[in-house]
Amino acid sequence: MDSLIAAAARFLAAGDALGALKRIALRDDPPALALRGIAMAQLGEYPRSRELLRLAARGFGAHEALARARCLVAEAEVALAMRDFAASPRALNAAIDVLESHADRRNALQARLIAVRRLLLLGRLGEAGKLLTDVDTGAFPPALAAVAELSAAELALRSLRMDAALPALARAQEAARQSAVPALLAEVAEAQAALERPAARRLQADGEQALRLGEVAALLASDALVIDACRRGLGVGGAWRPLARRPVLFALAYALAAAWPADIERETLIAQVFLLRNADETHRARLRVEIGRLRSLLAGLADIEATARGFVLKPREGRSVAVLAPPIAGEQAALLALMSDGAAWSTSALALALDSSQRTVQRALAELEAEGRVRSIGQTRSKRWLTPPLTGFTTILLLPSSLSVE
Repeated sequence: MDSLIAAAARFLAAGDALGALKRIALRDDPPALALRGIAMAQLGEYPRSRELLRLAARGFGAHEALARARCLVAEAEVALAMRDFAASPRALNAAIDVLESHADRRNALQARLIAVRRLLLLGRLGEAGKLLTDVDTGAFPPALAAVAELSAAELALRSLRMDAALPALARAQEAARQSAVPALLAEVAEAQAALERPAARRLQADGEQALRLGEVAALLASDALVIDACRRGLGVGGAWRPLARRPVLFALAYALAAAWPADIERETLIAQVFLLRNADETHRARLRVEIGRLRSLLAGLADIEATARGFVLKPREGRSVAVLAPPIAGEQAALLALMSDGAAWSTSALALALDSSQRTVQRALAELEAEGRVRSIGQTRSKRWLTPPLTGFTTILLLPSSLSVE
């Protein structure tokens, strides 16, 4: 490695992309191309960065497997920043194997963290947790340790495990301080700020109350019967009943809980759940069927009793009922929450993260664009969607993966 390449690498490690480019901007040998690609990524020029990294990988070829694997890892990180999930993770996994076989544990750790962050963005918390347990940051630079701890904190926050999230954030802050990388310090500060922002609204008879993440976690761990419109489910303490894929039952539970302790009329239930104004006997029969299904789901937690007007929710053992509503109103709350990071998302990436069809996401984006809440850049396959960062509250409970809470 010549002196200019070594100097550029040191500048990049410190987050000084311009300092690195001053030394290698005019060179086109594979090591310089790789460093130029990383520098362009730090400057936010992701398409150009990806092009340079691919040129570098081809320049190294199969005879320099270690250098080529490092380029593949850098390209995977650029794809993550671009929210491009089209590529198979096999290439990254193969690069990890090469790095470990050459005892390059630092870059292997970085590759694993990229894989973890990709899984977190896609809402696959179980897979991310398993991969994160194999990561040992004890003997690695503070910058990588900070990223690892931030990933652990995000995993804990999205699982509402505050006892694990707070220590992880503290460790991330210390590692970021030692690294002195401004971007890492800002990311840790943003994660800590999310703890103090409203994460949900608790609906009550006399109005609503904004709850922070810690307060939401405490409520869900309490003895109250909680109907959670953020994660589409209900539960008491450790017992959880997911209803994300059973929208009719969730709508019934939500309507009954919102009316509690009073009952709710049958016609009102039909209008709210089935979206029908004029009910007939067939709709009333369907309502009875769905009420029966909800009764079975609530077995051991609550009863649903018929009244002269309609139905009333009766929690077991004298429990209270709490209704959690999202901090963002509207049907597209999850989509807006996913885009609230300010990154440019493709339609296919949004559909993958939301576990939905591209056509459904396209319709939702068209509606939001007409309302002026999102905007698009680019055309056809390069089209990306942006939204201003959502300030004043945190969207953690609305992100994908909350659907899989057991």
